[in-house]
Amino acid sequence: MPPVTETKLITVKLVPPPDAATRNGLELAGVGSEIVTSFRLFRLFPIHARWTARITEFEWDHHFADLQIKGPFRRFYHRHELRSEIRDGTEGTIVRDAIEYEVGFGFLGKLMEKFIVSQLQQTFKYRQQALEKILGI
Repeated sequence: MPPVTETKLITVKLVPPPDAATRNGLELAGVGSEIVTSFRLFRLFPIHARWTARITEFEWDHHFADLQIKGPFRRFYHRHELRSEIRDGTEGTIVRDAIEYEVGFGFLGKLMEKFIVSQLQQTFKYRQQALEKILGI
């Protein structure tokens, strides 16, 4: 997460995915795993919120999805998709984030929609850059 969000892990409850023992002994989050974080809601104000996400889908080498259980949105579903691809003779993986959400809060939520979209775009742009840096791309 972007540093400006001051995101902190509060609790992590991992439920291993199927066949996790055959995957090099890594601790992975399968269906039923829950992650609770605290983050700054708005960059200009020091207001923090908690977010609880639960992994609801997991398919090896294809995707996993999480659903907001508690948090600032009426509904927030995030699917992390992975796809193998060969470009210019080099094999790699395409990582795609698919988001479905409802802001809630009636008229106030509608007023905030453009701001929220901008925040989400900035967050996922940062995450894409961080992923590339981690993988040395």
